[in-house]
Amino acid sequence: MKAIDLIKKYDGCSKARKWVGDKTIEEAWDTCPRGDWMLWIYVKMYPENKRQLAVAAAHCANTVRHLMTDKRSIDAINATLNYGCGLIDKEALKIYARAASAAADDAVNAADAADAASYASYASYAASYAASYADSYAASYAADAAANAADAIDAANAANVANVAKKNNLLETANICRKYLTIDFKSKLGDKNVNL
Repeated sequence: MKAIDLIKKYDGCSKARKWVGDKTIEEAWDTCPRGDWMLWIYVKMYPENKRQLAVAAAHCANTVRHLMTDKRSIDAINATLNYGCGLIDKEALKIYARAASAAADDAVNAADAADAASYASYASYAASYAASYADSYAASYAADAAANAADAIDAANAANVANVAKKNNLLETANICRKYLTIDFKSKLGDKNVNL
C-alpha cells in the first residue's frame, strides 16, 4: 500500500495528497514536513491511543509556549502532558481544555485573530481537546495553530520571513511527532505488501 492510498482512505486534504505523491508509507512518515498532518493521520489510525497523542500534541503546542499570555493556556499544555503520562484522568483534562478554550476566545476577542498569543492559546486548547476526545482535526490543529503562532510573530516582517517561521515550526512539530508517536503500519494495516 502506498501512502496516497492511506491518505485517500481517510479523506486527506489535497495538499497532503499532492505532497505524498508515490511515496511509500514509511517514506511519507519519515519525511513529512508537517506535524499537523502527522497528528491527523495518527488519530485516524489509532483513535484509542489518546495518551500517546496527548504527549505529542502537548509538545507541539509547547513550541509556542513562550507566546502564551494566559496561564490557562500554559496549564492546559501541562495538563495534556500529565494526562499523556497517566498522572491525571480524562475528566480532569477536559476541565483544562475548557479553560484553555475560554483563554483562546478571550485572546481572539482582545486582539486581532492573527495575533501570535491567540494562535498560541488555540494550540494549547487544541492539544488538550484532541487528547480528551481523540479528535483528528483538533489534533492536527494543535500543530497548525503552533505554526500560525510562529507565523504571526513575524507578520510585521516580509511575507517570506513569516512563511519560513511557519514552515520551520511545522517541521519542528513533525519531528516531535516522529519522536513521540509510534506507528506500526504493517500490523495496523494488515497488508503484507506495505513497502516497509
